[in-house]
Amino acid sequence: MKFAVLLGDGMGDYPHEAFDGKTVLEASLTPNMDWIAKNGKGGLAATIPESMQPGSDVANMEILGYDTTEKFTGRSVFEALSMGQHLAPGDVAFRANFVTLEDGVMVDYSAGHISSEEGEELMKLLDSELGTDTLRFYAGVSYRNLMVKNGGTDAMQTTPPHDIIGKQYEPWLPQGDGSDEIRRIMDESQAVLAGAVVNKKRQATGKLPATSLWLWGQGRPLELATIEEKYGIKGGVISAVDLIKGIGVAAGLTPVFVPGATGYIDTNYSGKAQAALETLEERDFVYIHVEAPDEAGHSGDLALKKQAIEDFDREVVGPLVESFKKRDDLALLVTCDHRTPLVRRTHTREPIPFAYIGPGISPDGMAAFSEADAENGSVPLITGNKLLNQFIGEFKTL
Repeated sequence: MKFAVLLGDGMGDYPHEAFDGKTVLEASLTPNMDWIAKNGKGGLAATIPESMQPGSDVANMEILGYDTTEKFTGRSVFEALSMGQHLAPGDVAFRANFVTLEDGVMVDYSAGHISSEEGEELMKLLDSELGTDTLRFYAGVSYRNLMVKNGGTDAMQTTPPHDIIGKQYEPWLPQGDGSDEIRRIMDESQAVLAGAVVNKKRQATGKLPATSLWLWGQGRPLELATIEEKYGIKGGVISAVDLIKGIGVAAGLTPVFVPGATGYIDTNYSGKAQAALETLEERDFVYIHVEAPDEAGHSGDLALKKQAIEDFDREVVGPLVESFKKRDDLALLVTCDHRTPLVRRTHTREPIPFAYIGPGISPDGMAAFSEADAENGSVPLITGNKLLNQFIGEFKTL
């Protein structure tokens, strides 16, 4: 058997008056996800344990079968793995967002979705100005970067910048043991970025500048049992963002590079689908992650989120469904990791819908792929870390 997980990050939502009380999933044209739901089996999964903060880090770990109440140390560890940065035992990694701060307010969590090329130039500048033998800065994708500090604590409390869009940011600065040093680095980054050529060019063209690093998501190295050890299958991971690629690396999955994968609305959707089909020729399992719906949710952009979901359905789910119809050794699971409601512009912990199909599966009552329809699925509400086991367990003996 071959297994494919098709995940649209943050697709789940709340009913919205602009859609006549429908969620964006219900309002979107999604014939391929609906086909899986109508002809397959599904339900709801709780991907965020009550003791954990809602986020793609926790949710995707849970979906891949890991109990984050026991195994989670911080998202930045996975981003370091994706970037090929080996963390020594005493290292603490931090997610380093480029953000736009103005008059004490978090104006934008992504510095206007700064390009990866601009971000790399700025991270090199920060590393040259602030880096030391024990403090290094590494460029990632767009606004998503990494800082690694050797020594010190990871016990301070930090806040994701997308949780405080439009708010006064000072109450949300790092707090607790070790936070003074992290705040100092953030302050020093503002002085360096203020004179950066990249920012001057962005401002000259009406774009938001990267005015500061925002440090959060800190963590120390960890080890996970691999997907092969857990399920006896080998696989690959396809994503534009280092977090998901890094979780995949920790889980023993091979990262698959897709040209033009950006983590935004302009990502190479069809390239991801093609890469998934090629991966399944060589391996048993592929995990396809698309970030665009989540980014649109953080922006609070109704039209953009609807477009991202429809693009995902047409260009990613569609080709996998067509392949499924031509073979008898493939099983597909479509889901999201968490909800990113347009009215909240951040992640929430409500259960998410899922649906899967494969050889021998009969329809179980879902009429479409949506939050409400999933309540009619035959699979009782399950915890997130049981979802992959539920999916693979249906077909593993075939």
